[in-house]
Amino acid sequence: MAGEKRIGILTSGGDCAGLNAVIRAAVHRAAHHGWEIVGIEDGTQGLLQRPVRYVTLDRNMVDGNMMRQGGTILGTTNKGDPFAYPMADGSRKDRSAEIIGGLRELGVDALIGIGGDGSMAILRKLAAIGGIKLIGIPKTIDNDLGVTETSVGFDTAVAVATEALDRLQPTAASHDRVMVLEVMGRDAGHIALSAGIAGGADVILLPEIAWSVQGIAAKIRRIQQAGRNFALVVVSEAVKTMEGAAAQQQFTDGQKRYGGIGNYVGHLIAEATGAETRVTVLGHVQRGCPPSYRDRLLASAFGVKAVDLIAEGKSDRLLAWSNRQVIDVPIEEAIKTYAAVDVDSTLVQTARGLGIYLGD
Repeated sequence: MAGEKRIGILTSGGDCAGLNAVIRAAVHRAAHHGWEIVGIEDGTQGLLQRPVRYVTLDRNMVDGNMMRQGGTILGTTNKGDPFAYPMADGSRKDRSAEIIGGLRELGVDALIGIGGDGSMAILRKLAAIGGIKLIGIPKTIDNDLGVTETSVGFDTAVAVATEALDRLQPTAASHDRVMVLEVMGRDAGHIALSAGIAGGADVILLPEIAWSVQGIAAKIRRIQQAGRNFALVVVSEAVKTMEGAAAQQQFTDGQKRYGGIGNYVGHLIAEATGAETRVTVLGHVQRGCPPSYRDRLLASAFGVKAVDLIAEGKSDRLLAWSNRQVIDVPIEEAIKTYAAVDVDSTLVQTARGLGIYLGD
């Protein structure tokens, strides 16, 4: 596809490691075609401002150091559905036309959106209404998009959680304690499962598998009877209580978010076993660090391929990693395919084969 083009790029939803590597790769590949990349600031929020908030990106701005940076240099948001935008008076307003107008004001020929399933659903709807060519790149530490084997940010989140277990093990052994680590995972337990296996956990609690305190206590007793004085427990934040309720907290902005299941589980373990128990909530530490080499590679491959798809005239496609290569699939198909932990998967079987308690 010949001619000079202007491509918009934005990050949407929660941040994660690897976003800057995507942006960098897209800028370098666009420069190869002689095209311009404009970075839209704070996701769709930047498109609601007048003038639109953006920065023109060139290769001098995106050197190798950028790949090492966590977060996103463009900023992002996971608030404010443009089709039902919360207003100051408490009402909701459809502001989608303003966002589409912002894209037209920028004069972009295509848009690269980096986000999860929720962001992709919104961006796809905006693109369809506005006649905008859209290429999506999957990023979520939860790794719950079914069409891709892995998403940008997941590998780093698992690496951070695994390192946390490595650091908790010596202090657990020194004090004869049960250490409970609560990790992120909005609805799926992929982080907990992968990090738990890699970090030598004794118990891994996932939202996909029912559990009981009696089962955990029995596992800890077996560990003690074998002569070990400590245990490591990993809990996904989306794990439900014994009563089947989600452990959530309400914040000052009115939103409810996951939080508290680690302390809940830790208290039950202490009551059931008499063991001294400590709880660590890893939280946003899993998001904000420099990306792992795998996330840098994945992000770079996605960024290059996104620009190549635009060059081929393609639109309404989401990139995915499959069989060691980047593929592209329809966005609609991609966001319909959700991937929770498969209870019969290889990793679940591995955990059980290692004697890790996953549930009853």
